[in-house]
Amino acid sequence: MSGAGPERTAAIAARVEAFVRDVVAAYETDPRRDHHDCPAEELVAELKQKAREAGVLTPHILPDGSHLTQRETAIVLAKTGLSPLGPLACNTAAPDEGNMYLLGKVGSPQIRERFLRPLVEGRTRSAFFMTEPALEGGAGSDPSMMMTACHQDGNHWVINGRKAFITGAKGAGIGIVMAKSADGACMFLVDLPDPAIRIDHIPGTIDSSMPGGHAVLTIDNLRVPADQMLGNSGEGFQYAQVRLSPARLSHCMRWLGACIRANEIATDYANRRMAFGKTLIDHEGVGFMLAENLIDLKQAELMIDWCADVLDTGSLGTAESSMTKVAVSEALMRVADRCVQVMGGMGVTKDTIVEQVFREIRAFRIYDGPTEVHKWSLAKKIKREWKAAQAGTEQP
Repeated sequence: MSGAGPERTAAIAARVEAFVRDVVAAYETDPRRDHHDCPAEELVAELKQKAREAGVLTPHILPDGSHLTQRETAIVLAKTGLSPLGPLACNTAAPDEGNMYLLGKVGSPQIRERFLRPLVEGRTRSAFFMTEPALEGGAGSDPSMMMTACHQDGNHWVINGRKAFITGAKGAGIGIVMAKSADGACMFLVDLPDPAIRIDHIPGTIDSSMPGGHAVLTIDNLRVPADQMLGNSGEGFQYAQVRLSPARLSHCMRWLGACIRANEIATDYANRRMAFGKTLIDHEGVGFMLAENLIDLKQAELMIDWCADVLDTGSLGTAESSMTKVAVSEALMRVADRCVQVMGGMGVTKDTIVEQVFREIRAFRIYDGPTEVHKWSLAKKIKREWKAAQAGTEQP
């Protein structure tokens, strides 16, 4: 995979696609699952080892530590998403992929060596501790409501608070914890497990692709060395913004791959299944659904490419990633829903991944910001720009 440019990206993507289709897909019926139906750690470790042997572990980060561009990453991560297990096998799954991106961008050499390297090598998992219990008044889609507090005590920081929907906290070896000091938001790197972080509850959720589920937990006098703060006190939201847009986009990349595969399965079914004297594909109602899937999949791909190009210019791309998250999650929901409908009874069974993809995409419309929050944020931007334009037209 020497060289650079489109040829290099195409070679990486081809190897990833072959691995996911030929190796990973066979594990989709593997019974090694926890009681929430999430992949067991043993299964994840086995898949990562196979990816390591195939040379496709963490394929978006090159051997010299450099990161593919966002446009290149989009091509590769879509291929890992062709199976719900693909991102786990290839080490491109959330929240690890977003955490790797953040630490690679802003981590000190010491932090990159201690916390980033094990993630890139697939030797451990991570969790991102930001969201808090909504009914307790904590931060969710509005991070300014953060209640988890921290204060300095000598050469340590002490953190107390509650967190909710922390993906993969159970079983993770590294945590990125957000808390609020007198200066504002802060971000810390911590080793897990830690007795000061107590998992209270892991709710059953509609999705089941992420090991460890989405934990609700209590942080009780967690002591973190001062040199494990990312940046300085009060800079936490600044670093969260660095992670935010690429993480939203990579979700879109992975689930685009999943819906491409679901559509392949539904298309195959429609071309084989006979009803009322002809194959399903020849019934206009079914054929039109599959045609609409192609349209939505292409539009999702184009939105992802557009947003990736914006991020590759160095822009934070906050508005662009919001638009892409809304457009892609809603389009893929339509695709997944049609795939279920085309397959009828088969579509709601676990005999194919179509049923799981439908569930996962429904959850995707909520995490990393619900559709409505992104629309609200965009509406505020529209208002700000309108007011600025009006002020510019006023005569002195």
